[in-house]
Amino acid sequence: MRYAIAKDGDVVSAHFGRCPEYLLVDVENSKITKEQIVMNPGHEPGAIPHFLKLHKADVVIAGGMGQRAIQFFKELEMDVMVGVSGEIATIKKNLAEGTLKSGESTCDPKSGRGYGLDRQGGCHHD
Repeated sequence: MRYAIAKDGDVVSAHFGRCPEYLLVDVENSKITKEQIVMNPGHEPGAIPHFLKLHKADVVIAGGMGQRAIQFFKELEMDVMVGVSGEIATIKKNLAEGTLKSGESTCDPKSGRGYGLDRQGGCHHD
């Protein structure tokens, strides 16, 4: 199973589409077998879901994601986990153990503007 974690430094990004990069993590038999970082190709409707599908991601993990993005992933037969926060190292451990849980999206629609790729505001700040 390949997971794409929206990443901002050492933590899960609160905003899926505006994070600087994604960490692709392959988990097989409760072990991480491969990791790869891919840069965010840009925040355009539908572009990132297709980009992550091309990288063979099965599940996308982020703190927050809009309903439109979730729908794009569903159309591509990919799963989404939102409401995930914390250190990437902990998230990887939870993935290998099969204990990572989804929750409520961490931000309201459009609150990611100015976050991540274009930091100038938004609901999360440095």
